[in-house]
Amino acid sequence: MRDQTLKYLLVLPAVLVVFATAVWPLIESLRFSFYQGRTDRGDFPQNWLGFENYTWAFLYEPPFWNSVYVTALYTVVTVVLTTLFALGLAMLLAPGGKLRSGVQTLLILPFAMSPALIGVSFRFMFNPEFGLFDAFFGVVFPPLADVSWLANPDLAFAVIVMADVWGWIPFLTLVLIGGLASVPQDTIEAAQVDGASGWRVFKDVTLPQLLPVLAVVIILKAIFSLKTFDQVFMLTNGGPGTATQTLSHYIYITSTRYGQVGYAASVAWLMVIPMMVLTYFYAKFVFKKDDAP
Repeated sequence: MRDQTLKYLLVLPAVLVVFATAVWPLIESLRFSFYQGRTDRGDFPQNWLGFENYTWAFLYEPPFWNSVYVTALYTVVTVVLTTLFALGLAMLLAPGGKLRSGVQTLLILPFAMSPALIGVSFRFMFNPEFGLFDAFFGVVFPPLADVSWLANPDLAFAVIVMADVWGWIPFLTLVLIGGLASVPQDTIEAAQVDGASGWRVFKDVTLPQLLPVLAVVIILKAIFSLKTFDQVFMLTNGGPGTATQTLSHYIYITSTRYGQVGYAASVAWLMVIPMMVLTYFYAKFVFKKDDAP
């Protein structure tokens, strides 16, 4: 009984920190989402509006739907590209070799950088006057030589996608290398002895056994893509216009620039719902109980 009490006491500080930094802000933001909640007035929050903030977002706010579209497109593109590149690199590095440890060390460096720093770095890299990437793409694709990437809506979107993919590939590659290490080698060798080609071995043996790890990778990446803010803020600040304005950036602008905290809280909760669904599936895969006897 004493051990039972002790373990709860040891966990209690962490639970209190999580409650104070995550649960309580969520509860308060949910409360604010039902009020007018303008910061330019003395009495805060103001009138009770019920679900009016939510219906306003759905019915009368085209910028909200623009940010939903940008966020959905950004999430799909970054998840697909990051997963494919990470899987390809993992397949190349999984067999091992003398350079594997050195390459793995280099791979973790981009992930160790903060998203804000990655955003600043890419902003310099795509500077039309002295940016390295701007000069490189100008040589490889001459029509892009005199183009200001961050001033073009499509190219600016491509830049924030590139920055995100570059930052996430290393971590996901290391995760997938770990997943490939769990694939039984005798199964692969048996398929090779039977004359299966490299593609057939990957498609019929490796990929099916890697699917649980891939599912975790995809869900985890989707969660982080949905709430992307730092890189967008540092790279394009949602522009040009609102071409790269994600939901997180829209919430930030609505609450800080326009002072509509109640409305911003309602949009934030609309973003929380799909993230909770993804978190449920993530926890389901990660903490799945082994049914084997």
